[in-house]
Amino acid sequence: MSSFVIGQSRPNIIIVMADDMGWSDIGCYGSEIETPNLDRLAKNGLRFTQFYNTGRCCPTRASLLTGTYPHQAGIGHMMNDTGLPGYQGDLGSDVRTIAEVLKPAKYSTYLSGKWHVTPKIHPGSSQHNWPRQRGFERFYGTIHGAGSFFDPNSLTRGNTLISPYADQEYQPEVFYYTDAINDHATRFINEHDEKNPFFLYVAHTAPHWPMHALPEDIEKYKGQYDAGWEVIREARYQKQLKLGLIDPKLKLSPRDAESWKEAKNKEWEIRHMEVYAAMVDRLDQGLGKVIGALEKRKLLEDTLIIFIADNGGCAEGMGRREGIQYQDSDPEILRPMKATDLQMDMIPKRTRDGVVIKQGTEVMTGAADTYHGYGRAWANVSNTPFREYKHWVHEGGISTPLVAHWPKGISPKLQGKFEHQPAHLIDLMATCVDLARADYPEEDEGQKIVPMQGVSLKPTFSGKKIQREDPIYWEHEGNRAIRIGGWKLVAKGANGEWELYDLDADRSELNNLASVHEKRAKEMAEKWETWAIEAKAKPWPWNRKKSNFSKKKNFNLKPDANLPMGAAPMIAKKAFEVEVQIEKQGNGILVAQGGDTHGWSLFIQEGVIHFIICLAGKVEKVKATEKLGNKDLKISTKLDSSGEVNLYSGNRKLGSGKVSGLVKEMPVDGLQVGRDEGGSVGEDPESFAFDGKIKKVKIKIY
Repeated sequence: MSSFVIGQSRPNIIIVMADDMGWSDIGCYGSEIETPNLDRLAKNGLRFTQFYNTGRCCPTRASLLTGTYPHQAGIGHMMNDTGLPGYQGDLGSDVRTIAEVLKPAKYSTYLSGKWHVTPKIHPGSSQHNWPRQRGFERFYGTIHGAGSFFDPNSLTRGNTLISPYADQEYQPEVFYYTDAINDHATRFINEHDEKNPFFLYVAHTAPHWPMHALPEDIEKYKGQYDAGWEVIREARYQKQLKLGLIDPKLKLSPRDAESWKEAKNKEWEIRHMEVYAAMVDRLDQGLGKVIGALEKRKLLEDTLIIFIADNGGCAEGMGRREGIQYQDSDPEILRPMKATDLQMDMIPKRTRDGVVIKQGTEVMTGAADTYHGYGRAWANVSNTPFREYKHWVHEGGISTPLVAHWPKGISPKLQGKFEHQPAHLIDLMATCVDLARADYPEEDEGQKIVPMQGVSLKPTFSGKKIQREDPIYWEHEGNRAIRIGGWKLVAKGANGEWELYDLDADRSELNNLASVHEKRAKEMAEKWETWAIEAKAKPWPWNRKKSNFSKKKNFNLKPDANLPMGAAPMIAKKAFEVEVQIEKQGNGILVAQGGDTHGWSLFIQEGVIHFIICLAGKVEKVKATEKLGNKDLKISTKLDSSGEVNLYSGNRKLGSGKVSGLVKEMPVDGLQVGRDEGGSVGEDPESFAFDGKIKKVKIKIY
């Protein structure tokens, strides 16, 4: 043991990231889900109890890759360009990825899995921000963010979009994306030339919706969740206390969902969590292969493995409407895809063998022809013991496990212990640069590069203090926070009031001290405002001044119209009318504006017109009671100031209904004709593009 000298060599570095996985979802952080490989890494490594992400997938990936806050990398939100510097929706040219920084230091660089930092995913689109152009020598994975685990969209090898069923380099008996990611990570290790160390980024899509898992893994958890979410949540809390992961004074936050006793369709809800657990389990199984490859090549001792998640558990209601919804017409007819066909839809219309994809409460999830999220109540379990979820920057949205394993680099006396110092994704670039003894550029080819925002975590590997001088900051969708020492100031939404918490005593954020410590709260708020401007979090698209929006009242749009926020109709608190002229009937989205917080969409499904409005995250729908006729080629809807909605074909009224109000805020996601990409409205599938032919669209604002 006396021979231990930290940092005596430049280690291989592996960063493994789960997607939409809560703080308590792995065994060594309190879960009942079996994760023996992660538990092994934790037992022989270090567990961080206060490591933070950004609360959302794209910003987290941008921050992790660049060591900057996401707005500084141009991705303060999703893959939509708002016309603001911090919200361009595409990775900036003035930041560098870990791969780009480590390559000149003679590191080999590999990526297996999800990219999701560019909107350019389709054949023929620019590849300037694809992994191979941002420092990674080898890449296998998806450019987009989410999709089927049995037929993922935008699957790519190198710079070439591929179909998993025509990929000659990888033909497993059953294709399952989690396995494919881990198998390629293992392959990169096996084929690595040991003359250089390597950096490997393993970016999983599990356990993000859809709830897809292999039958044998689902069967393993049969009956595990029959007692319901309250019992499971309490059991996780008690296990966290027993592990010593949390202080006994940390209270379990109140349940944020209906009681299990009141839950409808219990069998359906149980199935969701069984599948979710199976997805996490399978990820861990594959991680065992990665560890095995390192052991076989005698590389495990001097490889730093870091495991994290991109945000907290996800409360989004994907596919959870009542009944059954088909993603294509004629569900009784099989329409198989060719093996060579590319899958480019986030929610496919059909499986590869031609079965229609189904959603809704009458569909048991898990198989390739289903597409659901596990819902708010189970997400509340995932985030035990904290409040809130993905999207928000209270602890439940931004807390991630961090397991660090490096036998040659972490002091033996710390193995199996907890690290309680707070840290953030911005620190991973600094850690990699430190351990690799790499040079972080101040400029590149005459362009000034955004400086690293974080600090190295290397001191924690020998029990020392992190050398952090600045606070840690957050902003996402107007949700914002700042942490200084044990104090955290946090707010929900662009108009939300600041709340102040003493996290040393109350990490569950139950006792708001803003009125008790007014001066502290004011000073922290001022620091946050200064940072927000410097880091490009402001100007932000949330509650933008009306002067920044289009003043037009009438819009004539082409079939492929794609309007950014500033050019889209200003619909906040406005009544409006939409007319769509089509040349050929079909199914799918006719027009959509906004995303899952504010917006509206008009679409046709099985010949029926639907109007959906999203009011501060609450989705309301008006559906026509009469189907379109074969010759109906002019479709319109009008939303009046009282919330009355009328649906027409020409002058013929097909249905009406009432919603509770007008769109409260101008949506950030812009408007698209014929599709809804970058951020879908409510629970609408973003890939539900119109498969007929649109001639033009007219919109009138009142």
